[in-house]
Amino acid sequence: MIYWITVNYYSTALIERLINSIPVHSEINYRVIIVNNSPDDSSIHSLKNESIVILDSPENIGFGRGCNLGLDWVYQHNPRGIVWLINPDAYLLEDSLTRVIEFFKTYPEISILGTLVDETTGKLGFGGGEFNEKTGRIIALDFIPKNPDSSLPYLTTKWVTGCSLLINLQRFSECPQFDPDYFLYYEDFDFCLRYGKRGHSVVMSTEIRVIHQSSSITNQNQPLKIQQSIYSYLLSLEKHSNIWVLGYRLLRISLVSGLSLLIYPQVSRHKLRGVWLYCQKRLHPGKIISNKSRKTN
Repeated sequence: MIYWITVNYYSTALIERLINSIPVHSEINYRVIIVNNSPDDSSIHSLKNESIVILDSPENIGFGRGCNLGLDWVYQHNPRGIVWLINPDAYLLEDSLTRVIEFFKTYPEISILGTLVDETTGKLGFGGGEFNEKTGRIIALDFIPKNPDSSLPYLTTKWVTGCSLLINLQRFSECPQFDPDYFLYYEDFDFCLRYGKRGHSVVMSTEIRVIHQSSSITNQNQPLKIQQSIYSYLLSLEKHSNIWVLGYRLLRISLVSGLSLLIYPQVSRHKLRGVWLYCQKRLHPGKIISNKSRKTN
């Protein structure tokens, strides 16, 4: 059974488009789990039916923690199901679902699967990437690299994007979870690296695609987008690199942003705010960094 999980933040129209893109298939059972991160958005409840479950969070708890609510619900009901995490501003192509079903029938040993993500302009976005622990460089692949094994419809990679990410629950001895330290950005990167280190396969499909209306939600709040991107990047380096790489990157971001204040004052201030958020996290390790002010997902 397929379970779609999407996190809503004032995105009812986008989620309705996503639901409408799911083909009606009499042989495939599915449920759509909508985690509502905007509890005052009553319009999302108009989508509820026998195949659509809505889980209300008490406030905007961020993408990763929102996904955790959905994952918990699915795991309690079917710990052997296939979960498809997908952004509200993404939707399926006609053959996407059929290809996913066939993929897991053929490769049931795969734990985490990313898909190709095309932008609405037709340009290929990115489906995943690599990571250099020695330099802290996170590489997003915005092209389809040559597959060293042309007989396989997937590439082994370090991480895949949470915009369209499938989890084969039967490969996990307990419910997989995103790290709650992340509010927005890089939570998918951390998720894949953590479970990859535990022996789970992380691959990117070269044949399954979705369409993504890039940044249609996060662009509603550019300051928060910049702050959380910097914060989450530094947090990822702390968790998956070493103290020297983290120190170098933190110092470099701080110096460049400080020197750019006169030229790009708004962007530079938000980057420095992201550095400060990270430093707060280091000073208060148990604290969950979030932002409840304005619309974001």
